[in-house]
Amino acid sequence: MKRIGILTSGGDCQGLNAAIRGAAKALYVEFKENVEIYGINDGYRGLIEGSYKHMKPDDFSGILTLGGTILGTSRQPFKLMRVVDENSVDKVKCMKDNYKKMKLDCLVILGGNGTHKTANLLSEEGLNIVTLPKTIDNDVWGTDMTFGFSSAMEIATNVLDCIHTTATSHGRVFIVEIMGHKAGWLTLHSGIAGGADVILLPEIPYSIDSIAQTLEQRNKHGKRFSILAVAEGVISQQEAKMNKKEFKASRAGMSYPSISYRLTREISERTGQEIRVTVPGHFQRGGSPCPYDRLLATRFGTAAAKLISDKKYGNMVALQNGSIVPVPLNEVAGKLKGVPTDCEIIQTARDIGISFGD
Repeated sequence: MKRIGILTSGGDCQGLNAAIRGAAKALYVEFKENVEIYGINDGYRGLIEGSYKHMKPDDFSGILTLGGTILGTSRQPFKLMRVVDENSVDKVKCMKDNYKKMKLDCLVILGGNGTHKTANLLSEEGLNIVTLPKTIDNDVWGTDMTFGFSSAMEIATNVLDCIHTTATSHGRVFIVEIMGHKAGWLTLHSGIAGGADVILLPEIPYSIDSIAQTLEQRNKHGKRFSILAVAEGVISQQEAKMNKKEFKASRAGMSYPSISYRLTREISERTGQEIRVTVPGHFQRGGSPCPYDRLLATRFGTAAAKLISDKKYGNMVALQNGSIVPVPLNEVAGKLKGVPTDCEIIQTARDIGISFGD
């Protein structure tokens, strides 16, 4: 009898349930009645606290199109995993003990960058681990695409589409703040697809003077409105020169709810234009997965089942050049896949006149 645990960790996104379903259905096909699947509640917290449930095949029916995660999720910072807390809880020991208590043959973990650090830690501690890359940020190293990204891109693009009509009607500048603290993939893709005039990414520090010049040039050419797609993690060229401590202090003293509102003041002071901010926020994580994410998540899930069948543990399933392949966890953990500033898609944007504020 194979005993397989599944958990989802970190921020939610579209496609988690589709991936859970794909893994479970493939496991049932592979092992028939000789497999038991245990759903671990609320991510690593459930593994630490021993909160889990024995799942049945019916639990995985009807969830392909369902957003969120039927298992629940939580954020458990990797840097605190080996820190014994005030209640004397040794988190790593608890996770290992509960893995053994459940008599698991393998633990399937769905998550992003932080999740993969802990997954690799557990693998190094001797547990059999297989992971699936999820995040709307598409910033997991080793895979061309994460599930959740395409769905979030559709939502962000739709926001930009809708903003166009009101921006055109009123002749205003609109800033749309898109999720992405450290990587700008979502802002880049949706910004191009949504016809943004300026795209600001964490990877390309911006100059407020350059942005103002772009907007003024549009005005001179009779453009009554402009739209900026701004990643929530963007930094100015001045901030890029700061060390980590200086930057944290600078942002801690910022009197704006987010960087977009600071940009609003800075741009308005230089151009005199009326500016509005739209922050779709967690809308980008919600709702049903798009067809592409349903397919990709299912492919990842079934690939995870195959790795378990072949006992190829310690791997993340990844999409590379159109194929699903295993990537060792120790190559993934701790690496961020940012947007290369010289990549073809950025050049495409520049070729059609989009400014990156640099």
